[in-house]
Amino acid sequence: MKLVSWNVNGLRAVIKKGFVDSFNEINADVFALQEIKLSEGQLDFELEGYKMYYNYAQRKGYSGTAIFTRIEPISVSYGIGMEEHDTEGRVITAEFEKFYFVTCYTPNSKRGLERLEYRMVWEDVFRNYLNKLRETKPVVLCGDLNVAHEEIDLANPATNHKNAGFTNEERSKFTELLKSGYIDTFRYFYPDRKDEYSWWSNFAKSRERNIGWRIDYFVVSEELKGNLSDAKIHQSVMGSDHCPVELVLE
Repeated sequence: MKLVSWNVNGLRAVIKKGFVDSFNEINADVFALQEIKLSEGQLDFELEGYKMYYNYAQRKGYSGTAIFTRIEPISVSYGIGMEEHDTEGRVITAEFEKFYFVTCYTPNSKRGLERLEYRMVWEDVFRNYLNKLRETKPVVLCGDLNVAHEEIDLANPATNHKNAGFTNEERSKFTELLKSGYIDTFRYFYPDRKDEYSWWSNFAKSRERNIGWRIDYFVVSEELKGNLSDAKIHQSVMGSDHCPVELVLE
């Protein structure tokens, strides 16, 4: 089973940049999107053979997530069941026979870390949400989690320790998630592989120079360890400032 996640930085924009060709070439069973930047009714778009689910932010042109899946879920839910955290369209959960599939667009701590305090609250309530799901069946989490976990996960760690996405606080919350029984699947397969990034700044030709960050993930609960087959980062796929990431489950 091939699972793919991509922060598209605007679904309408990426459709104009060859999204459908990339989507067909990757040929995933379940394809999750973050930062779709859509409101309901703004896009008339179908993909043959796929069920399509959207979670829109209340604010227009902001955030939002989607899941396109060949396999019809048993159920689909939107958000994490807490109104104060569910206005930005950040989470969709699809229940399949063997696991819950959760796509998430984690809140960015913002320039000057103006939203770091909220981010810390989010991390705890979202981890609790995942753990509650896990009481029923294993969890596959994917998405733009807005954190580079270790120094190997970004090109310039020394100059970014106090910047959003690489603060000690954000990194420690990701460590806490993993220690509570989850696996960063890319590092499971490739613990020492360098220069593998999923997001690049639009400044200073960062993508051409591969000055990037790995902030897009597939994280699975440990019960699925025996089902892990491969993980990939599709750095050559263009159209967004992020690229797709992939997990193959047996």
